[in-house]
Order: sequence, then C-alpha cells, then structure tokens
Amino acid sequence: MVFTGIERARFRRPVVPGDQLRLEVEVLAWRQTAVRMQGKAYVGEKTAAEAVITCQVVPRSRAERSQANETKTDGNKLVAE
Repeated sequence: MVFTGIERARFRRPVVPGDQLRLEVEVLAWRQTAVRMQGKAYVGEKTAAEAVITCQVVPRSRAERSQANETKTDGNKLVAE
C-alpha cells in the first residue's frame, strides 16, 4: 500500500514523549486499487489527532521492483531500469 493523500487532518492536542498513543482506523471504502480510511489517534481517552487517509494498493512485485530500481548503482551513479 502506498500513501496518496490526507484530508480533514486535525491535531487536537500535543503528544509528548512517554505518552501512549492508540490509533484506531476505520475503512470507509475499499476498491480494487484504492483505500480510503478514517483514523483517530488517542492519548488516554482524549483525541490527539484525526484525519481521512487515502492509499493506493500496489502489487507486491511492482513495489519490490520499484525499490530495487532505486537502489541499483553503477559505480557512483544511480541506475534506473
């Protein structure tokens, strides 16, 4: 899955080191190639942040191939296939 967008992001209160952050995510729509989710972050019972996130579903072989292309080198130059 690849992150493609964020909508209606709201940061309600600061989160500091030592806080336990609980994430809850609800799938709003799941299509063959895209997903839309509503997420909320809580510290205790208080909402710290919330947003609607969209992602694209990418076949594993395509993602691995893309990552491999970015890391191949020829001497000091990056080589893309």
